[in-house]
Amino acid sequence: MSTTTERLDPKTIETVKATVPVLAEHGTAITSTFYQLLFTNHPELKNIFNQTNQKKGKQPQALANAVYAAAANIDQLETILPVVKQIAHKHRSLNIKPEHYPIVGENLLKAMQVVLKEAATEEIIAAWAKAYGVIADVFIQVEEGMYQETETAPGGWIGYRPFRIVEKVKESDVITSFYLKPDDNKSLPEYEAGQYVTVKVSVPGIPYTCQRQYSLSCKPNQDVWRISVKKEAALENHPDGVVSSFLHHHINENDVIELSAPAGDFVLNQEAKPLVLVSGGVGLTPLVSMLETVVEQQPQRDVYFIHAAQNERLHGLQDIVKDITNNHPHVRAFTVYEKPEHTALCDKSGYIDLPWLQSVVPTNEASFYFCGPEPFMKAINQALTTWEVHPADIHFEFFGPKGDLEA
Repeated sequence: MSTTTERLDPKTIETVKATVPVLAEHGTAITSTFYQLLFTNHPELKNIFNQTNQKKGKQPQALANAVYAAAANIDQLETILPVVKQIAHKHRSLNIKPEHYPIVGENLLKAMQVVLKEAATEEIIAAWAKAYGVIADVFIQVEEGMYQETETAPGGWIGYRPFRIVEKVKESDVITSFYLKPDDNKSLPEYEAGQYVTVKVSVPGIPYTCQRQYSLSCKPNQDVWRISVKKEAALENHPDGVVSSFLHHHINENDVIELSAPAGDFVLNQEAKPLVLVSGGVGLTPLVSMLETVVEQQPQRDVYFIHAAQNERLHGLQDIVKDITNNHPHVRAFTVYEKPEHTALCDKSGYIDLPWLQSVVPTNEASFYFCGPEPFMKAINQALTTWEVHPADIHFEFFGPKGDLEA
């Protein structure tokens, strides 16, 4: 990988870094305009992007954050490689290819010109065009390595592979599990607990194929995979959860859907220190995969599984967790319901807070993994920070565009 200074002259680097604050100030407006231009000029790319996140503004904000973080470090891109790799996992899962990057770059530069008007001088646009080329090349190189690794792995594949639903299980009022086997009956690749797959389906009334990413909710295995999907509510004039509703209402046993190979960097470590898994709502799916894995691979490791839900009717996969807890003395499970219908069915009413967390987890010298709605994750992150948990022991996963837990 060539260095940025080999690709960009000092004047270009200076111009880009000097204009990052100005562009960041208008970041969401620029990226919102970018998506409007992109989908107008290339409607075939709508299948790659979650249209609900577009409507909520999450996707434009995530793109703005990524682009400006890269631009601010344009003279030392190696410092943001961990972020690049995290995004590259999602790109590989969605089958993003090198030919998509020039399309994105062209429409992003046009969006800058539309929003900034005369402030977007020829010099600034030319500098950003060069910088984008370098940033895109970094992503392309990282993703190329991921594609090669995925394709050459035993049982691996690139793109999408048909899977047959062999079992459909209702886990709660809103969560349903789908058990999947490859339709070609060939072998499956290994994956790491916590990873996700992209599901691709054709939904009646939607003029393009829809793709959504779902965590694998079972331990890594080469026989049957499981995804556990929450049926999302609908937004006015925009069907939120198009794919989840389609899966819940129209996909049944023996139907076929298409999956990408597993991806993601929110994965279980193999340390000896205690493991604390904290989930909210459907955020328990990758953590159940980790729970099933750790009791098999590290049966003597102390594990604390803490789940928060609105009430017992919305608590998914609880029978699986109970079975593991009953059969593994090193696993302790706790449940917190915001508004329980029967208080005897949970360990705490209300929310997870630091004093209660400290009462059930005896040490902060543990590996903490958490996943759930963004407000929930912000609260957990704040609690762990206040408890002075080492930053290296704090691991989390966002469903959808990456947010900012410090906000």
